[in-house]
Amino acid sequence: MPKSADGIPRWCRRAAYPLLTTGVVGALALSALPAFAAPSSTAMITEVYGGGGNSGATLTRDFIELGNAGTAAHDLAGYTVQYLPGTPSATSQWGVTALSGSIAPGARYLIAEAPGAGGTTALPTPDASGSIAMSATSGTIALVSGTEALTCKTAADCAADSRIVDLVGYGSAVVREGSGPAAGASNTASVARATLTAASDTDDNAADLGAGAPTPVNAAGQTPGSGGGTDPTDPTEPGPVRVHDIQGTTRLSPLAGQSVTAVPGVVTAVRTTGSRGYWIQDPQADADARTSEGIFVYTGSALPTVKPGDSVLVSGKVGEYYPSSTAQSLTQLTAPTATVLSAGNALPEAAALNAQTIPGGYAPSAGGASIDALPLEPAAYALDRYESLEGMRTAVTDARAVSATTPFKEVWVTAKPGENPTPRGGTVYGAYTQPNTGRIKVMSLDAAAPIPTANVGDTLAGTTEGPLDYASFGGYTLQATRLGAHTPAGLEREVTRAQHDKELAVATYNVENLDALDPQEKFDRLAEGVAVSLASPDIVTLEEIQDDNGAVNDGTVGSEGTLARFTDAIVAAGGPRYSWRYIAPENNQDGGEPGGNIRLAYLFNPERVTFNDRSAGDATTATSVVKTNRGPQLTHSPGRINPASAAWEDSRKPLVGEFTFRGERVFLIANHFTSKGGDQPLHGRYQEPARSSEAKRHQQAAEVNAFVDKLLAADKSTRVLVLGDLNDFEFSQTVTTLTDGGKVLKPLITTLPAAERYTYVFDGNSQTLDHTLVSPGVRSYDYDVVHINAEFADQASDHDPQIVRIDVKE
Repeated sequence: MPKSADGIPRWCRRAAYPLLTTGVVGALALSALPAFAAPSSTAMITEVYGGGGNSGATLTRDFIELGNAGTAAHDLAGYTVQYLPGTPSATSQWGVTALSGSIAPGARYLIAEAPGAGGTTALPTPDASGSIAMSATSGTIALVSGTEALTCKTAADCAADSRIVDLVGYGSAVVREGSGPAAGASNTASVARATLTAASDTDDNAADLGAGAPTPVNAAGQTPGSGGGTDPTDPTEPGPVRVHDIQGTTRLSPLAGQSVTAVPGVVTAVRTTGSRGYWIQDPQADADARTSEGIFVYTGSALPTVKPGDSVLVSGKVGEYYPSSTAQSLTQLTAPTATVLSAGNALPEAAALNAQTIPGGYAPSAGGASIDALPLEPAAYALDRYESLEGMRTAVTDARAVSATTPFKEVWVTAKPGENPTPRGGTVYGAYTQPNTGRIKVMSLDAAAPIPTANVGDTLAGTTEGPLDYASFGGYTLQATRLGAHTPAGLEREVTRAQHDKELAVATYNVENLDALDPQEKFDRLAEGVAVSLASPDIVTLEEIQDDNGAVNDGTVGSEGTLARFTDAIVAAGGPRYSWRYIAPENNQDGGEPGGNIRLAYLFNPERVTFNDRSAGDATTATSVVKTNRGPQLTHSPGRINPASAAWEDSRKPLVGEFTFRGERVFLIANHFTSKGGDQPLHGRYQEPARSSEAKRHQQAAEVNAFVDKLLAADKSTRVLVLGDLNDFEFSQTVTTLTDGGKVLKPLITTLPAAERYTYVFDGNSQTLDHTLVSPGVRSYDYDVVHINAEFADQASDHDPQIVRIDVKE
């Protein structure tokens, strides 16, 4: 294949995806380079050629030649030759080719590396073979006493590595011995030592090696055309590299950036939409549980021409695709060519995913850093187990859905049905240390058998199997070629009880970007949730009410039309005629959907409760607490908590309201804290994942806590309810700050059994984002999360509402 000067085949220089890197190592200081420990007096590198198969080349393959200047045979067991690009980047890795046998005194030893598409003459039969695509003009070759890849990337660091027996830098290589690299390497010229004697190595590459026509010699003394040698491009012969060699024992391939030829495997699945390509798997597995036998072959815009069951030899370039900056990478072959050897072959047996094969640990810890380079421990960590199966056929049996089918036609299932189950079939997320290791996302590769419309608790009965893929949204994904039979569990939407006459019923509901331009069906579904499922509460705090034209960004900030349509729909659903209160935000100052002017609002039933209007505040005016003989009251009702605080910048501001029920005052604080957007994913390459969005929520929680303190300072028995979408968990620092460790407010979600603490489902984890908290003055309460949305494919909102009924006379 034609290669450019940097050794990368020209036909695959256009990457399949942009590969994210962390930086580039620039040209290094070259003065005063140290000599290596001692000149080689026995085994040494005698010739280096990276132009094989390039334009103008005669030889079809790159090679490295060793020689033995000693008087005894030199054993090469445990030795390798390794290659580094001439100007290495921060992500460059040494390519490794293992050696065996020995070099006789005065003899040569030939290592064949990657072939190109050009040339006419094969090398003599090599003594060792690799797949390193060496640059014709610039690079570094090291003879190493050891099998692990080198890590040095400067001449000084490499000089300090005692494993390096000999080293040759050529062209413009920054890693070299002595005064400079050997000069003159090209598509038609190698760099070589003039003689094979102990004196021919002075640890100065520029002086020791010169350019000339390539002259490879193997251990038998054969040269091109003198005997031996076969055409390495024979399309029916596997090359030296197997899939497990590409996958390696970490998340990153040891061959990343290199071209490989004739990698054998059986096609297990084909994807013809989205990221097109196919998966191959080598049925001849090695004995290392860390190395996957499967890999994705990315064909770009071209439809794959292979079929499942084809036995193939695939050539291409090894790449690591990062679907996002915080995701793990997917090892793949890009710009491929494939030779089909036979069709209709049996597919390798699928690896079972279940409670016995998935460990209890989730991910190795790297102190928040990348786990890319950590050796895999598939017996210890679920993410390592999945990575060790990347690209391989996997299977789950009788898999229970722990999410509803999404609009993207995917569903999360659990391979560990006993792992933290909810009473309704989900998997509860109850702690940062409890990420639920058995969750797996399932998608279908068969257009004729798409993912069924499933709710939480439904089952894919029988076997669901296919290759294990990785994506930024959700992580490890079983790309199903076979789906289990959809068996509904009959999950029903909950309906809470109605409040008694003496009970004040207060609910909170995130209505997901509701605006007056939404279809009537959405209003009707949400209204049914209020009137029927929540049994017409006395007060409802609403999150995500938008202005009357939604995302139209024309300066509109009012939401009268939105609330009028909503309250009309509630009446039509059998509920009361609610009144409302809200404070319109300044245009585009409260975050959310651009142009939507998201805000909080109260609905209240004036037949049951009175809203105490007190000089209604505006978007920029803070309400405060006044102590009176009858207890605290607000200066502005409705009002906002310290809207000028940096805690609320580009975020929803809490809405405070003063109500009277049966002659008793009740203070409500409606909230919608900043989102978790920007946090690193549970399945990502940074472990433990950073939760950068928390800092703003901690500030917001502190502001609300301080306001509650003022209400209680005026009267410690004041009834305060803090409600809404806090975008954080019951075990989070956000809730601890808001409640002052439970001294000021009680989070009612923690009064439920642990398996019932959820209001939202994300990536198969049932978790709590929405909260109701009460002050000590609320002595008698009945609390309920009403599951009507989050577990269902047909949702009016992505959040479940909740309700608390309190007796104000107790």
